[in-house]
Amino acid sequence: MYRIRTYNQIASVGLSRFPMESYEVGPDVGEPDAFVLRSHKLHGEPVPDSVLAVARAGAGVNNIPIDEYTHRGIVVFNTPGANANAVKELVTAALLLGSRGILDGMNRVQQMTDITDPEVMARQLEKEKKQFAGCEIAGRTLGVIGLGAIGSMVANAALEMGMHVAGFDPALSVEAAWRLSSRVEKTESLEALLKISDFVTLHVPAIEQTHHLINSAALLRFKSGAKLLNFAREQVVDADAVVAALDSGKLGGYITDFPVPALLGRDDTLLFPHIGASTAEAEENCSVMAAEQLKDFLEHGNIVNSVNYPQTRMARDGGYRITFSNENVPRVLGTVLSVLADHDVNVIDMVNKSMGDMAYNIIDVETRPTAGIVEAISQAEGVMHVRVL
Repeated sequence: MYRIRTYNQIASVGLSRFPMESYEVGPDVGEPDAFVLRSHKLHGEPVPDSVLAVARAGAGVNNIPIDEYTHRGIVVFNTPGANANAVKELVTAALLLGSRGILDGMNRVQQMTDITDPEVMARQLEKEKKQFAGCEIAGRTLGVIGLGAIGSMVANAALEMGMHVAGFDPALSVEAAWRLSSRVEKTESLEALLKISDFVTLHVPAIEQTHHLINSAALLRFKSGAKLLNFAREQVVDADAVVAALDSGKLGGYITDFPVPALLGRDDTLLFPHIGASTAEAEENCSVMAAEQLKDFLEHGNIVNSVNYPQTRMARDGGYRITFSNENVPRVLGTVLSVLADHDVNVIDMVNKSMGDMAYNIIDVETRPTAGIVEAISQAEGVMHVRVL
């Protein structure tokens, strides 16, 4: 019986992927094998020794202490792309809202409660509508920073709306490149992108390298009057620097899904209440993807979409499966294979992958390893979480 502890409200369509006869799932499950969560912060919380994995139903993992979990052998999964369409649609709406006085105009109409004559209202609105005028986004340049699942969808959508699109992503993967239209101009540097963009939209993860990616120095390189969209993570933008750029007129507007007090009450900001992935479809997609990845790991030892361990998959072809993680140092795998050979255990197939200073292994063998063999493998230097599946 596998035991899954849940945090937050996880969509039932995802939790239903765990068969009731072999999984116990709920918020009060003791000695869990894994956690499933959305935004719940795990920093500073005690983690039972039984935990093997954490599945985040979403892309960002800044609510999880990755380094600590990595060195405890805990695999952390996320669900990249599962909420991409939801975020893309909101960014598209933000571009339109940020280019014209749509919200101000709508709010003005709602304030006309003292007018009862439709003709009087129409004449008044005709007089006032110029103050809500804006610009069309067609023909403008959108700079997309980060061309992963969300960024590439935003870029392609902007092209369909008649925008010129420039992109910058030093870590662009082959998979992402295939998703991206050939009409997207790839810039050589962040500075080159900022100089030509009328709108800049951020789609990068919150990691050490992207902390305050948009700061005072970067904002100086913006076109005067350009507008910035942040639907990535709060930490990617220095809010104080943005306020200063807005005050000086260098930045024409800031549209974000991550409001902070310093941005409130301004006419040049549009602040969303962190609703980028808040659609029924996105929540369901994320929960299903998280559950499927976690189930594959617990039952078969495969790792797909982990942020701290290498992608490691191997088809099963009979026999028994041994999995373990270890510090990425010499002779660990050799020691384990020697243990198996000393006990006359024949290896059918195996895969070994590393990521940074950690490694992960799947070894299929013909006969079921005894408790003594498992203990001997566990005693190898740097080995963690030996499992027989």
